[in-house]
Amino acid sequence: MRTVGTRWGILGAGKIARVFAADLTAAGLQVSGVAARDPDRAARFAGETGIPASYGSYEELVLAPDVDAVYVATPQPFHADQAILAIEAGRAVLVEKSFADDALSAQRIVDAARHHSVFAMEAMWTRFLPTFAALRDELARGAVGELRGVVTHHFQKLDDSPAGRHYDPALGGGAVADLGVYGVSLAFHLLGAPHEIVAEGRATPSGVDTSASVLMRHGHGRTSTTLTAMDTPGPNGAAVIGTDGWIEIDPYWFGSTGFTVYDAGRPGSPVRRFEPPVMTGRGMHFQALEVERCLREGELESPLMPLSESVSVIKALDEIRRQVGTTKVSRPEPVGRRS
Repeated sequence: MRTVGTRWGILGAGKIARVFAADLTAAGLQVSGVAARDPDRAARFAGETGIPASYGSYEELVLAPDVDAVYVATPQPFHADQAILAIEAGRAVLVEKSFADDALSAQRIVDAARHHSVFAMEAMWTRFLPTFAALRDELARGAVGELRGVVTHHFQKLDDSPAGRHYDPALGGGAVADLGVYGVSLAFHLLGAPHEIVAEGRATPSGVDTSASVLMRHGHGRTSTTLTAMDTPGPNGAAVIGTDGWIEIDPYWFGSTGFTVYDAGRPGSPVRRFEPPVMTGRGMHFQALEVERCLREGELESPLMPLSESVSVIKALDEIRRQVGTTKVSRPEPVGRRS
């Protein structure tokens, strides 16, 4: 494993893989290859994004000599098998959120990474943006006093085509894992794991959750609420609340955006603003930079996105989906069949 100039391979050729490739290329990071189940699709992806090599199987990608780290960008039900494929080949893995389709699968990834002493991390990309680095700095300096709660809204009216993945239970469809995970993950990050979860929502007849309202109790009087839906439009804001003030994160709060710090003594009057740096793309390269930093320093997981937390978040999603009425669909399809 090289420790400087990590060479990336992308496993999957869907929309999020395209964003990742564009952001890494714009930031000057090296993407060596892409793989998809369809060789022609992989070749088109490579040609359109300037990636030098394409592969018609995931096995070829993870064994390529010029690939040090693999970004797993396939639907959630395939993450565990495909991440483990890369881990067993000695490749570091960055696994698209949600980390896996259930807690058992998430733990399989972690166990494999630890057994083989290979780096692994969930691609919760928002956590690595300058916005959230600045947010952590504000909280560390006591800008809002003692932390009391986190409130997030994440609504997007997503494609409901039968051919799409969002409403397909076999492809991990659902609002909780696709959208709600952002708010749940932020609550874990700032408040720690909850000891109680209460959730209500809607699910389709096929068992795909389309909305959820989630209350989590984190101990020491701290709570978080997450509202999410993929079948209706709605607000996309967030707030971090403390005893002496609060921070409002602008829509779309889970991206590269600004925030405002408020003081309890001056309700409605901003104390200061944070504006994110201007950048090309969405900012998905920041998580890749964290992977590269960890590899240089010999770390097997990121302190900002520890593996134990990724598993705990998936356990919470499992419980939320259980309460909402999501149906788990078995998937007999073997490794390498989905892109």
